[in-house]
Amino acid sequence: MSELAAPMPAESSGERLHEPKRLLVAVAELVGAGLAVWGALACWSAAIGTLTVRLDDGTVLVSRTYEGNLVGLAVTLTTVAALLVVDAARQSVLGLRPRRRQGTRPLPGEDC
Repeated sequence: MSELAAPMPAESSGERLHEPKRLLVAVAELVGAGLAVWGALACWSAAIGTLTVRLDDGTVLVSRTYEGNLVGLAVTLTTVAALLVVDAARQSVLGLRPRRRQGTRPLPGEDC
């Protein structure tokens, strides 16, 4: 049969999570979210059309049409933008190192 791999050594939690380059990733994700919102607005405005029909008796009927594929693309781009904003917030929180106050004592299980 197969053997199990040896467990990886545990790293300290503060060293691995805090990486300043995460702030650059957060900025890039916010730029991507802005582009996704811009694309969603462009798709939504292109998806709406008007259809005007003039009847023989002079009646004018105006209908509004929606193209489903562009509406779906606009909704998808909006969802992607929301996910990018949430992940950018997560990346920025992980990119900032919390500073310990001068007068606080360490918790019972923490090493100084």
